[in-house]
Amino acid sequence: MTIHTPIKRLLIANRGEIAVRIIKTARRLGIHCIALYSDADANAMHVREADEAWHLGPAPARESYLDGAKVLAIARQASVDAIHPGYGFLSENHEFASACEAEGIRFIGPSGAAILAMGDKSGAKALMQAAGVPVLPGYHGADQHPEVLRDQARQTGFPLLIKAASGGGGKGMRRVEEIAEFDEALAAVKREALAAFGDDHVLLERYLARARHVEVQIFADSLGNAIYLGDRDCSLQRRHQKVIEEAPAPDIPAPLRRAMGEAAVAAARAIDYQGAGTIEFLLCDGAFFFMEMNTRLQVEHPVTECVTGQDLVAWQLAVAEGKPLPLAQAEVVLSGHAVEARLYAEDVGAGFLPASGPIHWLHWPAGLRIDTGVAAGDEVSPYYDPMIAKLIAHGQSRAEAFARLADGLAALEIGPLVHNGSLLLRLCQEPEVLAMDHHTQWPIPTEPLATPELAWPLAALWLANGTHQRPGSSPWQQAPGFRLGQSRRWTAAVRIGEEASVISLDEHQGRLDWQEEQIPYELGADHIRLLQEGRWQRYPVQKSEAGTFILRVDGRLVRFGADDQLHHPTHDQDHGGAMQGALAPMHGIVVALLVEVGQPVSKGQALLVLEAMKMEHSLKAERDGIVDSLSCKVGEQVSQGSVLVHFADPVSSSDEHKEASAS
Repeated sequence: MTIHTPIKRLLIANRGEIAVRIIKTARRLGIHCIALYSDADANAMHVREADEAWHLGPAPARESYLDGAKVLAIARQASVDAIHPGYGFLSENHEFASACEAEGIRFIGPSGAAILAMGDKSGAKALMQAAGVPVLPGYHGADQHPEVLRDQARQTGFPLLIKAASGGGGKGMRRVEEIAEFDEALAAVKREALAAFGDDHVLLERYLARARHVEVQIFADSLGNAIYLGDRDCSLQRRHQKVIEEAPAPDIPAPLRRAMGEAAVAAARAIDYQGAGTIEFLLCDGAFFFMEMNTRLQVEHPVTECVTGQDLVAWQLAVAEGKPLPLAQAEVVLSGHAVEARLYAEDVGAGFLPASGPIHWLHWPAGLRIDTGVAAGDEVSPYYDPMIAKLIAHGQSRAEAFARLADGLAALEIGPLVHNGSLLLRLCQEPEVLAMDHHTQWPIPTEPLATPELAWPLAALWLANGTHQRPGSSPWQQAPGFRLGQSRRWTAAVRIGEEASVISLDEHQGRLDWQEEQIPYELGADHIRLLQEGRWQRYPVQKSEAGTFILRVDGRLVRFGADDQLHHPTHDQDHGGAMQGALAPMHGIVVALLVEVGQPVSKGQALLVLEAMKMEHSLKAERDGIVDSLSCKVGEQVSQGSVLVHFADPVSSSDEHKEASAS
């Protein structure tokens, strides 16, 4: 048994939200925190929060956060006791973990051998098969020749997934419906895998159409103790990346839940695991199948912390110091339900394209746990993952947790950066989600929910009356009070989301004229009440920090505000409807050019491939045309909005006839 001295100086080999999260716990434990930063992160929050911060290198991750030799060099100079890798970057790099061990620096995580055993998805599946854990049909062999993989794909059957053997986080993965799509998808996965993980080996896996993603949080120490701390459901995904996670996983019979937990612990024991880890399963028709093991702390660990009341980062540090696990399996007690939403800088309407840019205003909602690495005045860089924050709600029941998260998302104010907040709010109110009737391939709706019709007059009544702006006891400030005269008209310019409208309301003796009805109403300090069909209905109204209001109507949360100047969209002349160039939809690196000058192209044809946030995005032609010139080359960093491919109009048949006649 190895007894370690306490950790006094901790190097955090990461950035952003997870670096800030680690600093909070380490500082509470009296540990001196040392951060790293690239050129792009010189003024980042994790740099500001740390006790020390060392410059690591240029902005690209390959030259900074992924450069293990640079990290270790700084660790030696800074005389650290331990390195916490967070998640992503070097967290599952077995060579880096082993190098730390060789240097006598504690790696906050498992051994390099354990990471190697489970980091290779192919080897992990073989290991699980040997241990009796069920795995999905597929191929995870060493022979990576395209013809072998193609033949194995036919044997596995379609649909199937091609996955990077060293992958994670949804990167390096493609769904293939038929053999005709296989070669193109294989090439794309290999490119992504090589760029993100430095390894282009892949595995094939049978695709389950209506499976749930359920994972088990395990923990093991150096003394032979291993337990599981409940499970999480991560089935709400887009492009194989998690969007909303919750704990515990709902609607799972106790025997099945226990079987998954025990299988997860058995998997950890099979590789002499130490530290925090997660075993991911696919759950379908009452059966579970091993997917992979994440040999690190997960992004979604806060929901487990909420329901267990434990600090998993503190557990990691204790295990690294040689201490036993704080709890035995029988002592793990879950309380309530927790749900987490990942707030990303991304354009949902444009197919979840990653976004970047400055944050000029930011007001976090009260009542939620917020794990973030940014504040107002910071900037989301195009070089790294676009996650802005994690918003976590905890309640006594699943319904309460989702309701609290929805309230918080409705009150969120951040801009002008494009983000997915409205999508997250919609998901928290989707009937299928609330009924746990979704799965990993459930089609996430990208359009905002339609505004309830009643929201417009209620918002106009609130804004036009102004009682919320000048509270008092005067009867002249009470909307339902006595007034001289026959009627009164209120007019307000209301904005709800991207829509704005001027609403006029006639009021007569405490009754509103709306849609040919006279509706009795009462206006309170934080609500509106209407009497319809003999029933009073209360509609709560809450003021947000940014000066807008949140109205609850028909079970929905609607944010509204006064529109001082209604905006009317204008459209530039499109010169006959033909765009003369293909624009970069985001900042990124050109990894493949698929056309050349003089080549005719058709609408929808792929022109080039951009890599952004370690994901590949295909840029396609929006019209027929001929490539007139190219303004980029492979390996070049391009900016959002720049013209990459210039078009000339296609030669029409009449033009061809004229040219032939002239000759």
